[in-house]
Amino acid sequence: MAQQRDRRQFGQILKLGSGRFQARYSDPDGLVTKDGKRLRHKAPYTFDTRTDAEAWLIDERRLISSGTWTPPAERQARRREKALTFGEYAPRWLAARKVKGQPLADRTRDHYQDLLDRIILPTFAHVELKAISPERVADWYDTTAPDRPTTQAHAYSLLRAIMRTAADPTKHNGRPLIPFNPCGISGGGSSGSKRRVRPATAEEIATIVAALPERHRLLVLLADGCALRFGELCELRRSDIDLTNAVIHVRRGVVRSRSAGVVAKAPKSEAGIRDVPIPPDIVDAVREHIGLHAAPGPKGLLFPGRDSEHLSPSAFYGKVSKKRRGKLPTTGWGWYEARRLAAREDLRFHDLRHGALTEAARHGATLAELMALGGHSTNQAAMRYQQAASDRLAELVRKRAEARGWAARSD
Repeated sequence: MAQQRDRRQFGQILKLGSGRFQARYSDPDGLVTKDGKRLRHKAPYTFDTRTDAEAWLIDERRLISSGTWTPPAERQARRREKALTFGEYAPRWLAARKVKGQPLADRTRDHYQDLLDRIILPTFAHVELKAISPERVADWYDTTAPDRPTTQAHAYSLLRAIMRTAADPTKHNGRPLIPFNPCGISGGGSSGSKRRVRPATAEEIATIVAALPERHRLLVLLADGCALRFGELCELRRSDIDLTNAVIHVRRGVVRSRSAGVVAKAPKSEAGIRDVPIPPDIVDAVREHIGLHAAPGPKGLLFPGRDSEHLSPSAFYGKVSKKRRGKLPTTGWGWYEARRLAAREDLRFHDLRHGALTEAARHGATLAELMALGGHSTNQAAMRYQQAASDRLAELVRKRAEARGWAARSD
């Protein structure tokens, strides 16, 4: 039976021999087929009634008028594509991620991968991106690492960043993978109050230094006296030490990551490249250490590890001694045992740097001076040490009062 055509102002409706209806229309851009005929777009299915076919044509014309039209066949093909899951998208996001136009640092990439593997993927690996709702995110957040606020905040920040990219049309050829970012928990990326650091006293530093092997003692003295990072200390070489002018030239740091191994490279920012004065009371200790323990040659490491390679964290940190019921106690050594002997098992090696910068602030260092000493590229980090030294304000106020003739009462 011949098809019955219904010519309209926009498109055509054909009644098929089966009694169903087919809708079609000419390409809105005037495209033609290879044989020169007008290109027509058909509905991907037929309709029970003429009214249904008309409704489809109306919807198509609306898409053309709004500028959001794409060929019906393409839309149908996209709908048939397998829905993308978070577990499929996250590795692609991590591989393509850039910060300020640069690929992620190796340790940052390792950190993100660890958060994905341990915290995020166990919940969302097999969930379609479009099925990740605000309610689902909130439930995951409330039950994920609630006793580890820093881990919880880092994991949430990573999930939010991934979903933000998925919702960004500029990242996916103008077509977002999800309509909006479902991660909208206020303050979810913040871990609240930071750990409060209690700087080590001079007596505690002396105890720790005395308990360490001779080849590692200067590490603590330089961290406490020069505010150097562990990675910066491990990459110091003979040529970086200027004993004549009592200066350390910080030019590189060693970074360890699972993906890249041990890598010596320049600091993250230009501010990390700096000259740090050596406190006069430890210059002799630096000279003695170089003579006894540094690797030979101008490029010899100041703190060589096994086979003159970089000192590994495990070789420095060691282990703490432990009492065992019915057995002899285990013997401790290294940083962990030394801080135990000083009754400062809460003290982290990085806290020595914190203490050095805090003391500099107490003695009147300006914000610019703290940034130069610590190798900070922004003032936010340096301001923490000024705030930590805020008790000095009371001393300054008291001195001003004394200068005006005030005297403390003896009672």
